[in-house]
Amino acid sequence: MLLFCAITAVFYRIVFSTFLFLGRPESYALLQIEQYLLLLFALWASHAVMLRFVDRASWSYVGLGREQLNGRAIALGLALGFLCILVPSGGLLLAHELTIVTGLEGSHSWLQIAVGGAALFLPQSLGEEMLSRGYLFAALRDGIGWAGALAATSIGFGLLHMWNPGATSQSVGIVILAGVFLGAILVATRSLYAAWMAHFAWNWAMADVLHSAVSGVRFPYSTYRVDDAGPAWLTGGSWGPEGGAAAAAGMLAGIAVLFAWRRQLSRDRVVQA
Repeated sequence: MLLFCAITAVFYRIVFSTFLFLGRPESYALLQIEQYLLLLFALWASHAVMLRFVDRASWSYVGLGREQLNGRAIALGLALGFLCILVPSGGLLLAHELTIVTGLEGSHSWLQIAVGGAALFLPQSLGEEMLSRGYLFAALRDGIGWAGALAATSIGFGLLHMWNPGATSQSVGIVILAGVFLGAILVATRSLYAAWMAHFAWNWAMADVLHSAVSGVRFPYSTYRVDDAGPAWLTGGSWGPEGGAAAAAGMLAGIAVLFAWRRQLSRDRVVQA
């Protein structure tokens, strides 16, 4: 695992130095996208080195094999990512714990923001998944089992967000739960693509459907945005809806659905046998 981290750091340093040599884009949005793409390239390279030369394993070992890229896994990930944040947020809106601020003059249309958000969050979410639940998760799984790998990578995932704007013990704790949620998707589907899609859908829904903060970071909005109007422990406050108890309940419900789905699949296989 230390070798993987070292190789990732070396590759990132190389590509980032090349990026600085070629010059930075003037647009902050393009800068963010390029930085995530650089991280993604470094992670892909370090995974390739570890799988080919160290473990002698295929991409299936980390949940990125061709057979793991299937419609059911993609659809399940997208559905869980969207529903587990939008349903709790919808409930908070109905209860007036969140409020929609309208009549704003954003610098871009909703469609432009939605497309730009997809261009940002697709590499960002895949990069974070490969970092937290890719090779490291697989190596830990072999060493200490699924439960230990899930616990260790979820805690690490939460700690990565400690320096985000407005981070609190509650928000970091719920990000750790988000790590368990995304890890459970990986465990249930054996597909990192599914966890990637859930991660992407969750972030995109908050930033581009709700126009709310994502892990304490505000993104561009069109003519409206969603603000908190209730207690921070419930709504997430300045961290965004994902930092509140309602989002935590949504993730716990999603995890329960995953386990029920896996249990039903196991029963069906026994009946067929």
